[in-house]
Amino acid sequence: MHDFTPVSGLLGGILIGLAAALLMLLTGRIAGVTGIVGGLLQPDTADRSWRIAFIAGLIAAPLIAALFGAPLPRPAMNASLVVIAIAGLLVGFGTRMGNGCTSGHGVCGFARLSGRSIVATFIFMTAAIVTVAIVRHGIGG
Repeated sequence: MHDFTPVSGLLGGILIGLAAALLMLLTGRIAGVTGIVGGLLQPDTADRSWRIAFIAGLIAAPLIAALFGAPLPRPAMNASLVVIAIAGLLVGFGTRMGNGCTSGHGVCGFARLSGRSIVATFIFMTAAIVTVAIVRHGIGG
């Protein structure tokens, strides 16, 4: 591990859990980003305001943190835009197949002890581990 920062990781996890719990308590909704964005894409969404606020918070939080001195590292993209676009489409396809994303299943589903979410998160993580192993030690290694 390169920049292991347990304190910031712990604080970030607490904030994510708090945000997910507050969203569930205040709106009865699960904090899965895919579902939140998907709801914004529906033309007749009645609950548009909290969805916009949630997405705006995702974008504004690191920018506000940067104002207080937190670094905003540039992600390393060691692939072409075509490969990145294909990867994004595959993630979107997998999200639809899994009926949700890692944030919805992993954070909220686990907290609710949802069997479906626990299995989905296990599959997500297994696929991620296998993919990294193949890319780093197989075709990319």
